[in-house]
Amino acid sequence: MAKNLLIVESPAKAKTIEKYLGKDFTVKSSIGHIVDLPEKGLGVDIKDNFKPDYQVSSDKKKVVAELKKLAKAAEMVWLATDEDREGEAIAWHLYNELGLTPKKTKRVVYHEITKSAIEAAIKNPREINKDLVDAQQARRILDRLVGYELSPILWKKIKPSLSAGRVQSVAVRVIVEREREITAFGVTSFFKVVGYFSSNGVSFKAELDKKFNTEKEANEFLNKLKGTEFFVKNQEKKPSKRTPSAPFTTSTLQQEASRKLSFSVLQTMRVAQTLYERGDITYMRTDSVNLSQLAIDAAKEEIEKVYGDKYAQTRQFKTKSASAQEAHEAIRPTNFSIKATTSEEYNEQRLYELIWKRAIASQMADAEIEKTVITIGNKATENNFIATGEVIKFDGFLKVYMESSEDEGEEEETEGQLPMVNTNDKVGLSHIDAVQRFTQPPSRYTEASLVKKLEGLGIGRPSTYAPTISTVQKRGYVVKETREGTERKYNVLTLKDNEITSVTKTEITGAEKSKLFPTDVGIVVNDFLISNFAEILDYNFTAHVEEEFDIIADGKLAWQKMLKDFYKPFHATVEKTTAVKERASGERLLGQDTNGKNVFVKIGRYGPMVQIGDTESEEKPRFAKIRADQRMESMTLEQALELFRLPRKVGVYEDKDLDVSIGRFGPYIRHDGKFYSLPKEDDPYTVKEDRAIIVIEEKRKKEREKVIQILKRDPEPEIQVLNGRYGPYITTDKEIYKIPKDKEPAKLTLEECLEIIKADKASGKKKRKFFPKKKA
Repeated sequence: MAKNLLIVESPAKAKTIEKYLGKDFTVKSSIGHIVDLPEKGLGVDIKDNFKPDYQVSSDKKKVVAELKKLAKAAEMVWLATDEDREGEAIAWHLYNELGLTPKKTKRVVYHEITKSAIEAAIKNPREINKDLVDAQQARRILDRLVGYELSPILWKKIKPSLSAGRVQSVAVRVIVEREREITAFGVTSFFKVVGYFSSNGVSFKAELDKKFNTEKEANEFLNKLKGTEFFVKNQEKKPSKRTPSAPFTTSTLQQEASRKLSFSVLQTMRVAQTLYERGDITYMRTDSVNLSQLAIDAAKEEIEKVYGDKYAQTRQFKTKSASAQEAHEAIRPTNFSIKATTSEEYNEQRLYELIWKRAIASQMADAEIEKTVITIGNKATENNFIATGEVIKFDGFLKVYMESSEDEGEEEETEGQLPMVNTNDKVGLSHIDAVQRFTQPPSRYTEASLVKKLEGLGIGRPSTYAPTISTVQKRGYVVKETREGTERKYNVLTLKDNEITSVTKTEITGAEKSKLFPTDVGIVVNDFLISNFAEILDYNFTAHVEEEFDIIADGKLAWQKMLKDFYKPFHATVEKTTAVKERASGERLLGQDTNGKNVFVKIGRYGPMVQIGDTESEEKPRFAKIRADQRMESMTLEQALELFRLPRKVGVYEDKDLDVSIGRFGPYIRHDGKFYSLPKEDDPYTVKEDRAIIVIEEKRKKEREKVIQILKRDPEPEIQVLNGRYGPYITTDKEIYKIPKDKEPAKLTLEECLEIIKADKASGKKKRKFFPKKKA
């Protein structure tokens, strides 16, 4: 048995570190947290100063037992979990659960998993930082208090199975408010004028310094330009520099990986975790842009070696956030001379390359750019056309890396080549377009831009962004979707050869790719929480709570006091809200049907729905679930009444009615007592008789092809030889039996089938059950 036991969180991390330590060390993993608050119940004794009832997780009891045994036999136990608050809490829980003592326990931390970093950590152990542990405890207990007390209110007031969280609910609020901004936005049109000119054999375009509100104004302006001359009124050249961005923090890595690699924030953290545990990059949960002097020197050496001395320009970035821990480093490669990870996994290669480029570029020279602005005047009006272009005189860091922006892909003017001209030079005119454009509402959030927004509000920390965004989607409050746009017409006026022509064109507007939309349930829950728990959802309050966690981590605030100050007013609000009997359903009266009955849209027990008739009336109301592409806030009376057209008869086939409706598992066709699922591309409200017949016949064909043969054996159950998803098989008495490869299913006899069944049963293998589809 080795003298030393070193414990980390993950098996992959343990495997990497074990390579760097000699035979005197045994490296084991706790596989994350070993204890937590109980799944059922509050798990916090509020009266006993918020004492938590930590319990060993059921799936970790075996792990803890093994670690206890190893710790008892070891001379020294090294707790080498991550250096952040979660890692410190894991180390503390291990210390307590394994029954360790200060004499035989050492805490070690490191920013990267390299031989030199691990050896340095072993030489410089420290004690467990109880202040960091308390900050983690405070967050965990506060979030449990909020979730435990708010969730039952949502079950009672809105619908079952809902839940609320301190940070998650604020994230939903951000998305709901943006959606309402978009809905309320009034789109207006204007005309943008662009001239297409030429000089010295070079064609270029320039935009008018004025926009017109109406087509009439744009047309009048173009009329004034008929027959006029255009000339260079002014030319200005401005030297400028472009400076590289800082190395990645958790937040900026999530944003850039989303934009450049189309990763979700959760995927980014998962891949980065793998790279860190393999020793390829430094710790990936950080809000610091700081680089160690050792890293800066290594980056400089690599830049000078590969690109030359003039490309190296070392710099130290300062973190804007007051809560950032400068002792930590930004995310960077552990070895700048390695441009690609040894991993064969494609996404790991892509993310490593992104991290390497960003980190190396941060220590490279500024890009030197010359920007040229040419002003084109005319003799008919005082308005000017402005052409811009730029030339990169020295590429600097751009040789390696160009940061993307959230607006990429949106309509923008690209700067092209400009001719060499002098003031008063005449320029030729090809044509001038006055194009109708439209004001744009605020953009919906992507996962990356939501991380940026939360960070800007001071809500959450590097370790919480990905879980927060993942949780609001899992709970059904927010969906990430790609939605098709709608056609929109726009007009283009063109002045060419002194004649003005008008053309109407079409474009697609409102298309969204991987954007976050609030669901109806998310909107109703958000409105209810804002009405009753305004402080919990207040941005400043949530940011203040994060600051208090930081103060606890610095040892300047007792975590119990922080919880006490929060809980007393919060609990009073919970009791007050619980006492009110009124439910929150987001109910909205749309109007009345032809019989004079009220029509409502609301959240019901099973989600958004439309109701005809009052709940209190003697006659039972009718209900219809709203469609997936419909929203409660925009639902009209006509759309609501359309939902009650089902079930509807679409025709007759084989002297039996064809009825279409929507059931628990989606839309279907009913014919002769049998049910046929309607494919996703078919709309139950518009599908016709001929299409319904095709769906039925396709299903019948599949059923016929499924049956290879049926062997009777009265009075025993029949034996069926069927085609399955993974190949032919035998089934009888609801049991499935695999057919040997040397047997031809279509030629199997009853005796051969019985032999296969007998041999299969004798093997002792667990049998899969066969459940034939029942008639409704």
